[in-house]
Amino acid sequence: MKKQTQSIITGIIFIIAGIIHFVIPKFYLQIMPPYLPYHLVLVYLSGLAEIVCGTFLIPKKTRRIGAWLTIALLIAIFPANVQMSIDSYSIGGLMFYVSVFRLPLQFLMVWWVYNITHSLNRRLQ
Repeated sequence: MKKQTQSIITGIIFIIAGIIHFVIPKFYLQIMPPYLPYHLVLVYLSGLAEIVCGTFLIPKKTRRIGAWLTIALLIAIFPANVQMSIDSYSIGGLMFYVSVFRLPLQFLMVWWVYNITHSLNRRLQ
């Protein structure tokens, strides 16, 4: 897949995911780590951050900064995915397995976005 197509697809995915934070905040509130304050504010801020990251990934001029911001965001939201697995462990069922599957998927997303940045660095040299 061409890097431009990869960037655009990733950008659109992040924009849609960010919008979902505003449409269905209840889902994200459920996975917020209890040690963080202002859960609803953080849900909206993370949604806004996803929209910004996705938007930056689409144009060629902002793609590099967008990729690095997206990597930082993926690292920042990882504790929410861990919390989701911890919380769903006691409940069991399908949600637990989905949450466990998301953990390595997060690393795959970091690699995917880093790959965009890495190819940009090679073209600039």
